Amino acid sequence: MSDKKVHKLRKPMSKRGKILVNLLVTALVGAAYFYLAIPALNFQSEELYSFLFILCATYVLCALVTSGVNLGGNTGEGGKHIGKFKEYFQFIRKQCLPVGILAVLLILVTLLGSLISAPIFRAQSYRDLLVPQSGDFAADITQISFDKIPTLDRDSAEYLSDRQMGTLSDMVSQFEYSDDSTQINYQGRPVRVAPIAYADLFKWFTNRGNGLPAYVIVDMVTQEATVARLSEGIKYSFSEPLNRNIMRHLRFNFPTFMFAEPEFEINEEGHPYWIAPRIIKTIGLFGGTDIQGAVLVDAVTGECTYYDTADVPTWVDNLFDPDLVMQQYDYHGTFINGFLNSIFGQRDVTLTTEGYNYIAMNDDVYMYTGVTSANADQSNLGFLLCNLRTKETKYYSAPGATEYAAMASAQGVVQDLGYVATFPILLNIGGEPTYFIPMKDAANLVKTYAMVNVSRYDIVGIGTTVSECERDYVRKLSNKGITTNSGNAGTSSSGTVAEIRSAVLDGNTYYFLRLEGEQIFYSLSAAQNPIAVILNVGDRVTVTYSPAQDSEILTGYTVERN
Repeated sequence: MSDKKVHKLRKPMSKRGKILVNLLVTALVGAAYFYLAIPALNFQSEELYSFLFILCATYVLCALVTSGVNLGGNTGEGGKHIGKFKEYFQFIRKQCLPVGILAVLLILVTLLGSLISAPIFRAQSYRDLLVPQSGDFAADITQISFDKIPTLDRDSAEYLSDRQMGTLSDMVSQFEYSDDSTQINYQGRPVRVAPIAYADLFKWFTNRGNGLPAYVIVDMVTQEATVARLSEGIKYSFSEPLNRNIMRHLRFNFPTFMFAEPEFEINEEGHPYWIAPRIIKTIGLFGGTDIQGAVLVDAVTGECTYYDTADVPTWVDNLFDPDLVMQQYDYHGTFINGFLNSIFGQRDVTLTTEGYNYIAMNDDVYMYTGVTSANADQSNLGFLLCNLRTKETKYYSAPGATEYAAMASAQGVVQDLGYVATFPILLNIGGEPTYFIPMKDAANLVKTYAMVNVSRYDIVGIGTTVSECERDYVRKLSNKGITTNSGNAGTSSSGTVAEIRSAVLDGNTYYFLRLEGEQIFYSLSAAQNPIAVILNVGDRVTVTYSPAQDSEILTGYTVERN
């Protein structure tokens, strides 16, 4: 009897068995892809078509394998040689016809959807995505009190936040700053808030039960960074790798919604939320991106609440992304006289300038950006202000320098110090549109401030405090003969009283106040300002004045205790 073992031949898999295996593998691949990529199950989402096409390709590949086809091009089962596209096509037609038809339909729908959504056919619809209203600068943009003017840009705020994290010995080894801050109005002040993040995957594993114990808040005026500790940690964030990842949590709760990237905010009580704007397509199948509403996710509990745009709570500041607003205005400015004019004649074609910044007004956050001609020269035609919660947008005609031209002018004044200009914000100083530009040193810290006139960017005021900068700027406006209404409206300066002195001059009692962080004294007549008699060091006051003289002690002030 032979010692050789007899191997029993395996029975070939039935056709039904092959189909079941193909479907099972396709389902597993699809589930893994969906969990990682989390595409919206929405026919206006291009990601859905990619997802379905991957499923089709997976099924066909599995069918080739289970049919015994040698994918390398050698002879396979039955002696067939599948090495050419024609033969692959024939295999799909015979073995995977429904899947092949679905793949072709996906390609056709994607191409047709892109075609009917193209601006060349829908220029008017793209133009009307955002229709700004005309605004009156002096009336709409009131003079902002100096204690509400942001003096930091995003990079500086995040640098201070990261440095503050390094001072917390109980957190620094387990958590880190997330580098993902959002500018909001919090209790009437412009601030940036950001969650902290797990330092690495192992730190997530050991701390995930309690969540992230704090977030960082930076006062954009005082430049003070603090870590706000929470009684119950943040369980839902971008640093979560599994189901509590904020995007995955949103997808499982709203599988058909398309979302813009969620923004981290806190309400007036300091409770953390994620604001997830809901995207819709308004032109054709894939065009005309806009925001219809938002899902507010409690960052601690994960509770989700959807609001239409008009019903979003007023404490929410960031619903419309600045890049989306700028893109919509670019469509408006480009197609103002039709598609062909945007290419050939370019009559009245305008575009937003590079960059944007934020202005806090009326307890809302507004985006500011300049508007220039299609030639993108060194001058602006005006600027836009958009309420990022409502998308209410106004255009202000103010011909003058671009933001980068103003930044270069400000840097030229302090070039010996090597300071770098940050992107400006727009202020109303005495009725004049004015770029306010914090200047940073090599350590990313703000050292001085500049104010540059929009229409005359050779007029630059400089000061180590905002008040000093404003006085220098107004004085230079006067010297240049530019008429402003500062003498009527007055300029306000707010702060804490650091020093009080009194004297009798010509039979009248005067009180001289110096605010913290300033070197000048405000001269108040007791007869005209009786409240000056009861002021004490440490009181917070707002002083209104009309600066005109080049002096360290100016008169003509009125004071109000806050």
